[in-house]
Amino acid sequence: MSIEIHIIKERCKGCNICIEICQAGVLEMSDEYNTNGYPFPYVKQQEECINCGMCEMFCPEFAIWVSFKEEEKISGLKVGAQ
Repeated sequence: MSIEIHIIKERCKGCNICIEICQAGVLEMSDEYNTNGYPFPYVKQQEECINCGMCEMFCPEFAIWVSFKEEEKISGLKVGAQ
């Protein structure tokens, strides 16, 4: 199984905590802004995520979480779901 990082851009207040707390350097602040005028993080290296859960634990707005992406079986071969 692979890891998928979810960010609710509209809930983010641009505090940068998730970026600073990430042990693997997976997140980076976007140049874009949400409708409230806040910048929000984006996932720059999802494959580097170690699923420590620190980003979701420390996010004061509950704007980020990590889940496992199910793999699909195609013709007997396992392929990551996209």
